[in-house]
Amino acid sequence: MHVELIPPAPEQAAERTAPLRVKDIAAALRVDTSTVYVEIKAGRLASYRVGTGRGTHRISRAAFRQYIADRGIPAAELGVEL
Repeated sequence: MHVELIPPAPEQAAERTAPLRVKDIAAALRVDTSTVYVEIKAGRLASYRVGTGRGTHRISRAAFRQYIADRGIPAAELGVEL
């Protein structure tokens, strides 16, 4: 029986470039998702909507890097790879 523990390199690369979800940002900052939505609504965290109807928010990794840099948050302390 063959079990693959590490995804192939192309999948790993895609994970590092894929946009972040609100819950990813909340987990990285150790805050509630509602706090992330407040930052988005206030215009301090750039996002875009995906999907139909209300859709869902996505945050580019570049926008998140800018957000943490503006606030002086060390990237090494976050729970997400940028």
